[in-house]
Amino acid sequence: MKLRPNPSGQTFFEAPQWYAIQTRYRAERKVKNRLGTKGVEIFLPVLEEIHRWSDRRKTLEIPLFSGYAFVRVALSPESRMGVLHTEGVIRFVAFGGDATSIPAKQIEDIQKLLANKVPCSIHPFLKVGRRVRIRGGCLDGLEGILEQSEGKHLVISIECIQRSVAVRIEGYDLELI
Repeated sequence: MKLRPNPSGQTFFEAPQWYAIQTRYRAERKVKNRLGTKGVEIFLPVLEEIHRWSDRRKTLEIPLFSGYAFVRVALSPESRMGVLHTEGVIRFVAFGGDATSIPAKQIEDIQKLLANKVPCSIHPFLKVGRRVRIRGGCLDGLEGILEQSEGKHLVISIECIQRSVAVRIEGYDLELI
């Protein structure tokens, strides 16, 4: 946490929050490494894909949201400039000129999904639908929008970058939020 004065002159602690940053084309991993060496907490969600050639097979890590990564910072002018002056970073994702924070729950849900190596895929962005939470199993507590076309899927959306990821949830107990 950083100590910051507010306009009335009082000081307060600004808690670190998650923000999306846009990166140059195919520079997500380099940005992750560079920001990591600066001590910035960064999350680059990746999917493992097996690529096959005529002579070999190789497992590659492909960014889940191409062109984006997530940083957890207290958005002071110093930390903002530290991130923006990193080679490969284009900008913070912002609306109305202000960087838009992402709820920590959304980042935690994606981290849990990827840590448990549950098969998932990119999905068209969903904003509206029945919000549900998974009860039990390795995905306990995961929240998202229920989609029931071609089986049950839970869609987790990151609103500020208009991207979603879907996971098949057949057999899980669900509760409405």
